[in-house]
Amino acid sequence: MSITQKTLSAMGFQTKFNPAQSTIARNEGTSIPSLSNVFTSYYENLGIVNRGINMIVDAASQIDVIVPGDKIDQSNMTPKIASMRTAQIRRLLNTDPNPYMDISTFRRLIFVDIIIDGNAFVYYDGAHIYHIPAKGMNIDTDNKEYVKSYRYNENTVFAPTEIIHIKDNAIGSVFRGTSRLKPVLLDMQLLRRMLLFQDKFFENGAVPGLVLKSPNSISEKVKDKMIESWIGAYSPSNGGRRPLILDGGLELDKISNATFKELDFELSITNKRNTILVALGIPPILMEGGNNANIRPNQRLFYIETVIPLVDKLLKAFERFFSYKLVPDNDIPGLQPELQEQATFYSTLVNTGVITVNEARNGLAYEPMADQDELRIPVNITGSAADPSQGGRPSGGSNA
Repeated sequence: MSITQKTLSAMGFQTKFNPAQSTIARNEGTSIPSLSNVFTSYYENLGIVNRGINMIVDAASQIDVIVPGDKIDQSNMTPKIASMRTAQIRRLLNTDPNPYMDISTFRRLIFVDIIIDGNAFVYYDGAHIYHIPAKGMNIDTDNKEYVKSYRYNENTVFAPTEIIHIKDNAIGSVFRGTSRLKPVLLDMQLLRRMLLFQDKFFENGAVPGLVLKSPNSISEKVKDKMIESWIGAYSPSNGGRRPLILDGGLELDKISNATFKELDFELSITNKRNTILVALGIPPILMEGGNNANIRPNQRLFYIETVIPLVDKLLKAFERFFSYKLVPDNDIPGLQPELQEQATFYSTLVNTGVITVNEARNGLAYEPMADQDELRIPVNITGSAADPSQGGRPSGGSNA
């Protein structure tokens, strides 16, 4: 059961329920299921969807989590867990989420769910965190509190204090996020039909390449047998063309000369693929490869606009649950040029005495170092900036 207002008041928390919550829950329903089954088949069977999602998931799952040790004030929040050590949080989020899977597998499961379903659910048992598939999770709404419970496959019930819910953007619901594939559902359907048409055209030889004429009428049974025999001997899959039989004195006026290459829909297919990639947040040029000067800035755009915000959604949900500040590790290959610019920026500030070394390390998301909290005073050959009157030849020096 969720924590009630009476319980919170006894613990010293001031809580006021949302007066519109009952209306919101009534409008959205008592139980909100997943809709990811609509999009799962496209991820499994449509190449560009599979590659695009895997590209985002693999990039996001490589980013580790830094736990600086700053605890978040819970005085105005519903408490989740009693206490956690920073070392335990680092272990759960970076190396050992649970006894059954590595951290890469755990992260990839989470990010796939966020993209395809718009939601991800993590169960915390007090010692480990476990991924709960979003496609089987129902959210039970509450008339006063936000969520009454979470139900997986109708028979496993979780309390709100046991589940970490990562929700993607949505306009139609305050409880569930929207799949990133939903806006391009029609594009995916059309792309699949185009590819199926190509496949059938290739297999069946849709355009006739040979005309057989007969002055007499031939029965449909005989014509079907002749066509079947011809296709058996000259299969369209091996370069043959389907024959056309004209009987009863019929004459041919014009025959199409279209080929499989001419019916390749190359431009339309490319446009649909690019539309899907853009909806996922991937610059299409990254799929083309090659030696292109625009790849690096588009790669940075991909990380800054797609990968980092996705990781941030995950970390913010964990932050609120564990009550510790979490930041993504900035050691990201795709952002190295930007990190180089940051390093130059902070180095200049440190060496000119504007900020300390530890302040610069904090800006770069590194741990502080001992004895690095003093400003560096620039020194030149004429003396010290700390005391400009000092300078010239050192005292006691020789004239040689």
